[in-house]
Amino acid sequence: MLGYILSETRGEADRLLASLAERLRAEGHVVAGIVQSRAPTEGAHPCDMELAVLPRGPALEISQKLGAGSRGCRLDPGSLEAAAEAVTLRLGEGADVLILNKFGPQECAGRGFAPVLALALEQGIPVLTAVNARNLDGFLRFAGGLGSQVEAGGAALDDWLRGALAG
Repeated sequence: MLGYILSETRGEADRLLASLAERLRAEGHVVAGIVQSRAPTEGAHPCDMELAVLPRGPALEISQKLGAGSRGCRLDPGSLEAAAEAVTLRLGEGADVLILNKFGPQECAGRGFAPVLALALEQGIPVLTAVNARNLDGFLRFAGGLGSQVEAGGAALDDWLRGALAG
């Protein structure tokens, strides 16, 4: 019920999960969660992004504008928490699957989307997310043996989804 894609190339999992969410919606599934709706533009900081709450928005900016010379994380924790709250509300309307674009440092610390993910699992809703190598140990601790890695390409992802949606 908890699948994760090991994300190795920046942006690859974002595109895959956004496309998957759209495909599932087109097939008639109720999809809750969040996907990247705007990637950083040319010359922008790679952490500048916008996320869209599934299934119908809104889009939320989750990065702070710190200027070109700034270093370190640009994540706006307040915006991330607002996004998690919006997803929690949508999850309360019912969902067949929860898609979260990233399980990152905030989630490893039990914040961000960690409570939403736990709520979905408690409700028997399958969850699919992406994790990068830096956050994998934190994700595995959080998952407590429930997570299963899903290959990003080909039939493996479809097979996992069919099994998860069949319940």
